[in-house]
Amino acid sequence: MRYFWLTLLAVLAVASFNNGVNAQQPAAPAAPAAPAGPPPGYGAPITLDQAKTAVAAAEAEMKKNNWNMVIAIVGPMGETIYLQKADLAANASITIAQDKARTSALFRTPSKAYQDRLAGGETYVLGLTGVTPVAGGMPIIMGGKVIGAIGISGGTALQDHQVAMAGAGAVR
Repeated sequence: MRYFWLTLLAVLAVASFNNGVNAQQPAAPAAPAAPAGPPPGYGAPITLDQAKTAVAAAEAEMKKNNWNMVIAIVGPMGETIYLQKADLAANASITIAQDKARTSALFRTPSKAYQDRLAGGETYVLGLTGVTPVAGGMPIIMGGKVIGAIGISGGTALQDHQVAMAGAGAVR
């Protein structure tokens, strides 16, 4: 009987050892994503006619969806070129739309990029001067150069982004 228990103990020890050795190893860390290319450079500032074209396209998208929003167009330095407020849009949306547009012009990227980074845990973006990490700002690019930006406020972040894309895409 003693031999039986010693054999059983030996078998269990070997089985335990093998389970530890053959256990699944932690996955190797994923390779970092390839860095995006540099943002586009700056071009000649947006003209008033180009700003009106962007606003008209954004307004059409806004009205098609029965949304009440503020539409802000800024130049490449973040200076306001054109501002339009729907009658029922909140007054606070004026400043928010300008801030989203400024973020996109100065950083040459959609403001949604900072919203996504923040959602991914990159909380440092809250400390970047001039960044409004909320979707709704979009650079206006012509000839591969940033000539200004559009900012929308009044809907959800994704609704604002949708309208900003329509406005920015209208300037050619």
